[in-house]
Amino acid sequence: MGAAHWIYLSGIVIIIAVMIARKNVVIPAVAATFLTAWVFTGSLVTGLESIFNASLTAASELFSIFLIIALVTALLGALRALGADRRMVEPFRVVMRSGHSAFWVLAAVTYVISLFFWPTPAVPLMGAILLPAAIAAGLPPISAGVAIAIAGQGMALSSDYVIQVAPGLSAKAAGVETGAVADRAMVLSLITGLVALGIGYLMTRSEFRRPDAALLERWEAGESEMEAPAPRRSLIRVLPRRRVLQPEPAAAGGGEGGVAVLDHGPGSGSGGGSPTVPGPRSGGSGDAGEASDEMTRRALSSMDGGDAPGADCPKRSKAFAAIVPLALIGLVGYMMLGKFTGLVPEVVGGDAAALVGGVATALLLAAAIAKDGRGSLERCADHIVDGLVFAMKAMGVVIPIAGFFFIGNADFAGKIMGMEEGAQAPGFLFDAVVRMQDAIPDSQYVVGFGVLIIGMVTGLDGSGFSGLPLTGSLAGSLGPASGVDPALLAAIGQMGCIWAGGGVLIAWSSLIAVAGFARVPVLDLVRRSFLPVIAGLVVATVAGLIIY
Repeated sequence: MGAAHWIYLSGIVIIIAVMIARKNVVIPAVAATFLTAWVFTGSLVTGLESIFNASLTAASELFSIFLIIALVTALLGALRALGADRRMVEPFRVVMRSGHSAFWVLAAVTYVISLFFWPTPAVPLMGAILLPAAIAAGLPPISAGVAIAIAGQGMALSSDYVIQVAPGLSAKAAGVETGAVADRAMVLSLITGLVALGIGYLMTRSEFRRPDAALLERWEAGESEMEAPAPRRSLIRVLPRRRVLQPEPAAAGGGEGGVAVLDHGPGSGSGGGSPTVPGPRSGGSGDAGEASDEMTRRALSSMDGGDAPGADCPKRSKAFAAIVPLALIGLVGYMMLGKFTGLVPEVVGGDAAALVGGVATALLLAAAIAKDGRGSLERCADHIVDGLVFAMKAMGVVIPIAGFFFIGNADFAGKIMGMEEGAQAPGFLFDAVVRMQDAIPDSQYVVGFGVLIIGMVTGLDGSGFSGLPLTGSLAGSLGPASGVDPALLAAIGQMGCIWAGGGVLIAWSSLIAVAGFARVPVLDLVRRSFLPVIAGLVVATVAGLIIY
């Protein structure tokens, strides 16, 4: 490995350390991108260009997720103007009677849909229908995000048992049958997911609240933390004092004015059961979670004005409360027909996400026309702009971070550093992982956990599938020598790649879609999911080595 490889690895270590310290990692990511490209090419100009090219590449790869967030957020804004969003929640109160049942219903439905169609189209469906009902039932937004991420991006995608793209890549590299890898991956994913969901539920259940429509109102208004409930002994309902958003004057040192968050409610101390509410940001050196939470809150606050509940059009409100769920259920039915019959073309992957986005846009147009009539031309555009503003302000911070990890992938490194067409692009991350494989001893458990760790490292680029050829080839070479089934090792590596990079443990992956719909800081969602997922992966790896 050359000097650029070591700089890139140092960048990864620094970024992980900064994340553990709960600070924003944009500056380390940009600096590491610049230094890696400069040292590899020997050109200062290319290093500077790579900063922009890395972010541009990341933005182009992630924009489909941003666009889906924007369109569904715009649809929810149009439904809120009609008053149909609250009517749409009512039927789900039958099964979501509390935050506890809402947690498991969200996880179960997300898993089933994601298993057949991948999580990308599943997350908007959950965000549009089940998530508001779960919030009204007392489930905190962060807990809802944990349930959706673990069940969809983790448990369903890591097995990919139906579509079998991931098992196919792993099996081809390992030289084994796809079915063998898929079967083992299904078992490991179920063990990992159930352990992670169980721990995640136990870790957050103390934050669950009593069912209350006001919870949904506060969530829609951009209040990301759940207020503490009134004491049971009081016979008089104590209304929690609201947090006030006030303009923050420019600092004396020339900093820009922002929004100061004044917490007048209970539970603002760091020792309470509720998350600490961040105070005013200071000089650009604030905590990463606070910064992300602040951006989310400010983006949401820009969407709240101008839309009065549709009390003047109850018939249209009731109609769209039925039309939207039926349309989305019909969409799922259409995709199932394509999967199991030849009546309609099969829709998977990016096509499925595009279909969801198209349906959301059509429903947005219809809702805007029903609410505003001739004024819908302006209002529909406003809804779309609000959705795009929310998506970019709340989640745009991940773009330069993703750019750094994309430069470590040979598929993107050449484009980022402006290399000539056909030139051999470096794979900084994969080259380093290949060097690590010689240090793995010939022990079943060491080999199993070694492949798992390598898979998780390759997932740091935010793509859960890019490391599968490497973990598959390692499984094929290390399996016979260590006495471990190569198909099992390939499945273990697949777990590491997808649980890390597929959208549970990495903030610059499709996890941003889950955080966007739940309206919580993406880094907070990563922190809440980390311990449950790691515990699940450890249990699944040990169980797999025992069973197989």
